[in-house]
Amino acid sequence: MTKDELRKELLARRRGLSSGEIVAISQKVAERFFAEVDLGAVGRLHTFIRIAKFNEIDTSMIYMRLWRDRPQIATFAPRIDHETGIMENVAFDEQTPLVEGRWGIREPASGEIISPEKLDLVLVPMLGFDHFGHRVGYGKGFYDRFLRQTRLDCLKVGLCHWAPLGDPIETHEADVPLDLVVTPDSVFRPETSVKELNDWSN
Repeated sequence: MTKDELRKELLARRRGLSSGEIVAISQKVAERFFAEVDLGAVGRLHTFIRIAKFNEIDTSMIYMRLWRDRPQIATFAPRIDHETGIMENVAFDEQTPLVEGRWGIREPASGEIISPEKLDLVLVPMLGFDHFGHRVGYGKGFYDRFLRQTRLDCLKVGLCHWAPLGDPIETHEADVPLDLVVTPDSVFRPETSVKELNDWSN
């Protein structure tokens, strides 16, 4: 199955989830994230803001808990610069006003912009993933371009509604594998080969 075919299949599967199922999935993912992801060395964290109409995982259950319990962690969210096609990394907290961007995605209206190299952890949206940490996104490439600018020791954490797919996902040289994927039932540490890591770092 091609990546485009898989994307359509996973989008349809996710559209079939009820609002109650999304809430339950989001709660489980958030609890597992805080229980199993080491935040001790994290000073700056990037989180996507969910698109409710796409049944994305509700990341507010993560970033609002960070604001409450770990205020020492600075949080950032994406904003698309449509002139350049670049995804900016904008400071984001409980005081930040959000506006809808061109595609109806909520983004910080203002805030400090920092480079991806300064991030310690990135929460990545996805439709599905395989055992090697390759993900199926929406096909625009924003996150892959963004992740390629982060440090090698920046933890790239995917949030997914379900377990990994049984077959490897079609990949391209620009794709960036994830370090961890949190699902409602487990935290997957992908079986990334040394060769794949070397190829990406080069």
